Amino acid sequence: MTNEDISKIKELLEGKKKIVIVPHKGPDGDAMGSTLALKILLEGLGHYVNLIAPNDYPNFLKWMPYEKETLLYDRDTEKCEKIIAEADVIFTLDFNHLSRAGDMYKPLQEATAAFVMIDHHQQPDDYADVTYSDVTMCSTCQMVYHFIENIGLAQKITPQIATCLYTGIMTDTGSFRYRSTTSLTHRVIADLIEKGADNTSIHENVFDTSSYGQLQLLGCALQNLRVVEGLRTAYITLSQEELDRHNFKKGDTEGFVNYGLSLEGIVFAAIFIENEAEKIVKISFRSKGTFSVNEFARRYFEGGGHTNAAGGKSDLSLQETVERFISILPTYKTNLAL
Repeated sequence: MTNEDISKIKELLEGKKKIVIVPHKGPDGDAMGSTLALKILLEGLGHYVNLIAPNDYPNFLKWMPYEKETLLYDRDTEKCEKIIAEADVIFTLDFNHLSRAGDMYKPLQEATAAFVMIDHHQQPDDYADVTYSDVTMCSTCQMVYHFIENIGLAQKITPQIATCLYTGIMTDTGSFRYRSTTSLTHRVIADLIEKGADNTSIHENVFDTSSYGQLQLLGCALQNLRVVEGLRTAYITLSQEELDRHNFKKGDTEGFVNYGLSLEGIVFAAIFIENEAEKIVKISFRSKGTFSVNEFARRYFEGGGHTNAAGGKSDLSLQETVERFISILPTYKTNLAL
């Protein structure tokens, strides 16, 4: 953050303000961790704060401090739109294009509030009055930690805030194993533990609460795992029928794509998940090294993200989407060939 950004933030937070905090559609651990941490901080300063998520989030995040106060736009649209329209300041966290807020795009676009963006994804839009963007950061939660430091409120980090931030950093770094995990990240994590984050219980709450159906679905996904010979690529498919058969719930496929990437010699992995309700195929991409799945997702599948982790979608059928994916791979033969 620049000194100008810090001054603007302090000015925006003078007095008691009506503040709205928004994560992206389909919030993950980093989105919920960062927004909940900021909500707790700002309420502690005396502001009126509402956290409005575009839609629901996985059950493995529903133990987090204050998460029950989250409003869901798709369940209480009229109330949420009124709150957005009356807001003085709107923070958007873990996304950098208003379209990533799904159906909230229009009310956010029409809002008269000052906008503050905190995000670590590539190619940010310019809608915010204050933009704190850093693609080198492992997570938005780490950015919120530095945001709190920069505005002089590090002493306000409570055990609840530390817990939320630890959760987001942990989940967005693959439990601290991704390349984006730096020595600074570890120093931040150490400080969060000192400030009250119980790392053992956080790991258990996120990773040790699988349902029987979820583990059966993982078995199905691994049965569907395929390797594209000669192009160091692996992919998984899950049809709507397979999801229904295993009582799929939001968040059940979290991390499945990484199993493809765990195969020896694989540098590019994808998972294709059929969603009949939205009439799309949702896609997650992962890679190792310099192969940019962000560029790949943006070019071919209406998505984006980071160099080694991105998402996308397809309006084709599941089979047609996979066929298109495989047909594109030879274009990257120089990057992927053995």
